[in-house]
Amino acid sequence: MKQRENFGSKLGIIMATAGSALGLGNIYRFPCEAGANGGGAFLIVYLAIALVIGTPLMISEFVIGRRSHSNPIGAFRLLSGKRNVWPVVGYLGVLCAFLILAFYTTVAGWTLGYLGKSVANHFAGQDLGQIQAQFTAFTNHPWLPLLCQMLFLAMTAFVVARGVKNGIERWSKILMPMLLVIMVVLCVKSLTLSGAGDGLRFLFRPDFSKIDGHVLISALGQSFFSLSIGMGALITYGSYIGSKDNMTSSAVSVVLADTLVAVLAGVIIFPAAFTFGIQPEAGASLAFTTLPMIFQQMTGGYIFCLLFFLLLVIATLTSTISLLEVIVAALSEELQISRTKAAIVGALGTAVIGLLATLSFRDGSSLLVGGKTVFDLLDHLTASYFMPIGGLLIVLFVGWKMKRADVMDELTNGGSLRAGIRRGIYLIIRYLAPVAIGVIFVSQLVRL
Repeated sequence: MKQRENFGSKLGIIMATAGSALGLGNIYRFPCEAGANGGGAFLIVYLAIALVIGTPLMISEFVIGRRSHSNPIGAFRLLSGKRNVWPVVGYLGVLCAFLILAFYTTVAGWTLGYLGKSVANHFAGQDLGQIQAQFTAFTNHPWLPLLCQMLFLAMTAFVVARGVKNGIERWSKILMPMLLVIMVVLCVKSLTLSGAGDGLRFLFRPDFSKIDGHVLISALGQSFFSLSIGMGALITYGSYIGSKDNMTSSAVSVVLADTLVAVLAGVIIFPAAFTFGIQPEAGASLAFTTLPMIFQQMTGGYIFCLLFFLLLVIATLTSTISLLEVIVAALSEELQISRTKAAIVGALGTAVIGLLATLSFRDGSSLLVGGKTVFDLLDHLTASYFMPIGGLLIVLFVGWKMKRADVMDELTNGGSLRAGIRRGIYLIIRYLAPVAIGVIFVSQLVRL
């Protein structure tokens, strides 16, 4: 049997896992959530939850992955024994990754298409209404969004098919620094805008009177969404972490990197929002309609529009790589087929559902299920059900099913690291994390 690959370095672990967590949600979802929930107050709550709860959640998935050195399905089977229901959690994670990738590639195609539009300077001299019309025309085009989606999926499959070291790790080391550099350049430009002072005060000067139950739930949900919890990606990446690598410090580094990018996104968005009087909680329309209009009003707007959509493409690609890797690892190991074949099968399977999601987004589409488009249905199922349920079952498995000695062995790298802080992490995994995730899930049900 071919020896299983591992990441080649701690930097590779951090870059690849951070790439999994970073995506469109960090670029515009965090500013939208912060904008709707008190700015600085939301940021403080989010930081606390990401460190205290998000980090143990990520570590839980790493523990399962590294202890088993297997894909999510095989991991639960190996660690729980053959005759029980726990492997279902692994199947749920792979299914969740598959469904997320299917609709995520719809938006991924948009980012690629809009990178092309920015190169061709299609937004020059157009007002908001004209740019909104461009977005409607693009999403309703008979073949262009489908072509962009398939090109993006092909790019993703190419990287994943090359393996862990030569594909995922190598490209993550290239893409993540590019992402950070572009964000810093855009931040510098944003800070020159007239509304920069008001935007930064909104983001960094907390008004603690704004903190209520809704803010807590929103911050908890954003942390959960942002760190890719409950979709099998972190278990899969955890299975590639070597026994000598400090898993806990790697998780902390990823959480900090993820939080940094979210904050930088806020620094990009809020000065622009206060300068031009836009609503930062506008969501996808902010990225594809409002911001292109704003860039046209800036000095050097062509360059900054180009950089912004290049940023979106890179952030999206690092996420789609991790999602497809969950599917490829499961297919190649469970069916005993080559990584290349698994990448082709996974990409083609995703394409079938993904094309339906893209077609359902068109005006007047008949691709509706229960009144929802295929795109919205997949988004709703994964965010409201699969991710919180998967995350809850994962921490229950680590905290209550796995042997405490095995968990501590992973947290302390075979006893080579001090166990003090790790004991606290274990208690959070065992008690606090299940309660917190349960609150997220119940809140989602209440909102239905």
